[in-house]
Amino acid sequence: MPQESPIKVGIIGLGRAGWGLHAVTMQQPVVAPKYKVVAVTDPITQRMEEAQATFGCRTYGSVEALLADKEVELVVVASLNDQHAAHSIAALKAGKDVLCEKPMATSLADADAMLATAKQTGRILTFDHCGRFEPAFQKVREIIASGVLGEVILIHLNSHSFRRRWDWQTLKQFGGGEMNNNASHSVDEALQFMGDIMPKVTCDLRRTPLCAGDAEDHVKIVLTAPGVPTVDIEVSNSVAMREPHFQISGTYGGLSGGHDQLQWRYFDPTKVVERTADPKPTPDRSYNHEDLPWQEESWTAPKLPMASYVGVYLSLYETMRHGAPLAITPESVHRVIAVLEECRRQSSLYSA
Repeated sequence: MPQESPIKVGIIGLGRAGWGLHAVTMQQPVVAPKYKVVAVTDPITQRMEEAQATFGCRTYGSVEALLADKEVELVVVASLNDQHAAHSIAALKAGKDVLCEKPMATSLADADAMLATAKQTGRILTFDHCGRFEPAFQKVREIIASGVLGEVILIHLNSHSFRRRWDWQTLKQFGGGEMNNNASHSVDEALQFMGDIMPKVTCDLRRTPLCAGDAEDHVKIVLTAPGVPTVDIEVSNSVAMREPHFQISGTYGGLSGGHDQLQWRYFDPTKVVERTADPKPTPDRSYNHEDLPWQEESWTAPKLPMASYVGVYLSLYETMRHGAPLAITPESVHRVIAVLEECRRQSSLYSA
């Protein structure tokens, strides 16, 4: 059987994401045979020279020139947040498939335009919501689906740090702020837990003295809907005493942990005495008490470099080369932008 040709890639932007995530992922042994970087563009010449030395690729002084390169099949959009929509739309209209960094867009109107362009052109439009492929996230979903935790009532998703920042991602004019930069991942995770519904959104966005710029560095979002868990999201640069990323509360037990390790405990409801409400006073005025037959388990993440990003790229390869269903659809990511838009609507930081 002849070997399939690698997907020819053009990268727009060689910063933390374009270089530190996407270019690095395409050098991983399991991904490298399937992708070939053939073109790059970045405002900083030294970055393009580094890419040329690494991949032997062509360098372009503009996005338009890169999009005119006929060999490019897939464009990785890793430019500044406020440029994602324009660059993705231009790439789609140039006949390219697109893998865009998060956030999808900095407004719902731009996200709408991206969806419309993808439908008009018939090209693939997908996004780097790599958390869906993260081993710990997939394990949590597996544990919830097994039913051992019972009905899941509440999910906390925490991304805590304590740090000062003064780079472009602290400025609203570039689409900065913790909501676009990091909470977009947590909102995407939350929506995977909640199903296909559009939840009610309550949020609190704050800009603390820790970070420069005018964008939020503390994000609190609560998502609610009938019949699904409430999801409480915290993404903050102002938490010195960090809490685990995952905290899951169910009617038979709970789970706690981060991206490297998880622990969960639960009991089998068939192994306990059935209880009914009793109006009589309890002995010694005490609270009800019983010893539940707890079971405890743990999990450690496998040591897989760039695991979540590798998952994005391997999945996209199957879509582009073999017609597999797209794992991260633009419609599913559009819901993320709808949540973020509602947060901006509620916040005085974004009021006119």
